Amino acid sequence: MTTGVLCAVRGPAETVVVRDLTAARGRFEVTRRCADLAELLGAAAAGLGTVAVVSADLPGLDREAVDHLRGSGARVVVLAGDRDAGLAHLGADAVVAAGGDVAQAISAALAAPDRTSARDARLGARLEARAEPVQPAPRAPAGGTAPPGRLVAVWGPTGAPGRTTLAVTLAAELAAELAGAPDAAAQDGRDVLLVDADTYGGTVAQALGLLDESPGLAAASRAATTGRLDVAALAALTPAVGAGLRVLTGLSRAERWPEVPGPSLDLVWRAARDLARWTVVDTGFSLEQDEALSYDTRAPRRNAATLSALAEADVVVVVGGGDPIGLQRLVRALGDLAEAGVAPGRRVVVVNRLRASASGPRPGDAVRGALHRYAGVEDALLVPEDRAACDGALLAGRTLVEHAPSSPVRRAVRHVAEHVGRVLAPVASG
Repeated sequence: MTTGVLCAVRGPAETVVVRDLTAARGRFEVTRRCADLAELLGAAAAGLGTVAVVSADLPGLDREAVDHLRGSGARVVVLAGDRDAGLAHLGADAVVAAGGDVAQAISAALAAPDRTSARDARLGARLEARAEPVQPAPRAPAGGTAPPGRLVAVWGPTGAPGRTTLAVTLAAELAAELAGAPDAAAQDGRDVLLVDADTYGGTVAQALGLLDESPGLAAASRAATTGRLDVAALAALTPAVGAGLRVLTGLSRAERWPEVPGPSLDLVWRAARDLARWTVVDTGFSLEQDEALSYDTRAPRRNAATLSALAEADVVVVVGGGDPIGLQRLVRALGDLAEAGVAPGRRVVVVNRLRASASGPRPGDAVRGALHRYAGVEDALLVPEDRAACDGALLAGRTLVEHAPSSPVRRAVRHVAEHVGRVLAPVASG
């Protein structure tokens, strides 16, 4: 059977590639010679070939473009030039050196396991096992010694239920827990990393008194796209804001959301696992994927950062408001989250800002009863309203762990941190 090949090779090498493939005894057929990346993406989307052979220096070629080609069902073989190095960041199925055997590289790419999209594969697997707890696959130890860090996504529906406050406090609590851990296994020299991935209105930097113009998630994403992101590079972008706590700030302006594409963030999460023992990601509220239906296969996705974090997370902390409207949104959001592939065993439900004035004289019982009846949630965690402590911490630009260590809200979030650790306990023991 003849394999259709899309060729987007620059310069004299194009003639060599076409000649070699034509001479491969009918195994391959060059179905389209593409002048640029746009033509290549269009040809792949039209199903004109199952393999794309691309020059490493093709203008616009990056990890997102490779991800789009795979999404169109095409394996990707990158033809490296004499000066090209470090092409692993592109995520191609095969890389062949200048003058190498392109036909052999194509055969290797076709024989490799299907990697259409790492995010889609993870989401698909979790959708099939939605009713069962899903544990993350083990990774190779970071640096050959320390185990990979864990990633916690903090997500919740629209309406400002307190995602950022909970994410900041949870990260600070995990850092304090590591600092006080007596066992040597917890003392591996790695910190807790707090990431602001809210593309609608991230405020982690402001909450901690940091300049929001400092390089953050966008810079890390750019470094990942060009293959320059490693543990040292990520550490340089994450200033320490307390004992054992680092911060990767978010977008300084909401309109910059196209700067953080999902394929690049997949690499950011990988580096974060090597840098930090815990990574806590404050995400946006929306899970919509309407952009994927656009005729433009390279259309950026506003919610890619949130979807990427949820797909990568070991556990998702779902935050809802402690009032009738907040609970209604939370119930609906849990259904949306299940459709996005997050299984019940991989989530921790938290009702934030719980108060009798909004939920009745026994707010805890009322909230738990409503969640059990309408969403089947039996283990919701409750965080009380503590406006004075939260306002004081915000005014001081400090975490609640530093500003109000004995406050009710801090004690409640400490319970959330302990619960998150119990959810992931089987991973640690395995």
